[in-house]
Amino acid sequence: MNLAETYLNIRQHTATICEPLQTEDYVVQPVVDVSPPKWHLGHTTWFFETFILKLNAVKYEVFDENYNFVFNSYYETVGARVIRTDRGNLSRPTVQDVYRYRAYVDEAMVRFLACEVSDEVKALITLGLNHEQQHQELLCYDIKYILGHNPLFPAYATENIECNLTAGGSGFAAINEGVYEIGYAGKDFCFDNELGRHKVYINSFEISKSLVSNAEYLEFITQGGYQNFKFWHSEAWDWVRNNDINAPLYWHLVDEQWFRYDLQGLNPINMDEPVCHISFYEAWAFAAFKNMRLPTEFEWEVASAELDWGKLWEWTESAYLPYPNFVKAPGAIGEYNGKFMVNQKVLRGASVATSPGHQRFTYRNFFHANLRWMYSGIRLVK
Repeated sequence: MNLAETYLNIRQHTATICEPLQTEDYVVQPVVDVSPPKWHLGHTTWFFETFILKLNAVKYEVFDENYNFVFNSYYETVGARVIRTDRGNLSRPTVQDVYRYRAYVDEAMVRFLACEVSDEVKALITLGLNHEQQHQELLCYDIKYILGHNPLFPAYATENIECNLTAGGSGFAAINEGVYEIGYAGKDFCFDNELGRHKVYINSFEISKSLVSNAEYLEFITQGGYQNFKFWHSEAWDWVRNNDINAPLYWHLVDEQWFRYDLQGLNPINMDEPVCHISFYEAWAFAAFKNMRLPTEFEWEVASAELDWGKLWEWTESAYLPYPNFVKAPGAIGEYNGKFMVNQKVLRGASVATSPGHQRFTYRNFFHANLRWMYSGIRLVK
């Protein structure tokens, strides 16, 4: 498959994710962390227009001069932008306008790729495609949050990616102490935060072959886990009390039975499935409840060959920090990962919402400790 075909296939997958939506679904922003689906469609298109076509395509004319302001996310180098909290106020451009924008840029990209491009530009296009795949997963998170906070709990689609959720194997895998190499070592694409392969000494440990199940987590709830400060960090305990947290996101107690909103609507919880949509605060508290702990990201990477991973992102104990000799790229692309290496925790693995071909055991996802709208779960270490 050539680069143009790869480009079109990945771009089509974004549209496919949005196919079940109604027009009204595209423009909702319930909270600051959720972006309207329409904005994702525009932002991923803006990336190719801004970083590829405007700089490299002969006589390219931008679709709309205002879109740089509308669809720039956080690139200070590129100019002013709509602040994140205002994305839901963008009733214009319309959904139809944004799809026209996508078609316009896609046609220009296909024409551009009909000619030979430099290795440098190919690398930037590959980054753009991986960037789009990241937004495809974010689209799944955001769509679920939008529909899951609609009082009617509407279904997203009849096909439910969450039907593939399994807790995995049983027992614990024993990992010997030693010096291990961490980080990406291949020649294919990876993000800059995976680079800087280095050695790490790890003590011996045992890691669970399964993710924590709904049934196991319900035990934490019924035994007063959300009411006992002993299991929580101080900051986490404040979060629990200030936000009246008493269960994972999307869990609802109805007539003494627990239900969970999934992409097919509000349904009774399957107790054998892994618990999902868990914050770091909750993952750490549950580990304390079980007299165990979360793995470090280095332990997780070393043990990954022993694990059935790829169903949920798994919280680690590690802060999101640069690897040795990390260097930000020059220009706007240098704002991609390095600027976020503060006050965040690393998650490893992948999830049922991760796009095809977008998994690596060295992949470092990262979120703030209180967030849980992503497909996140718990794996324990002893």
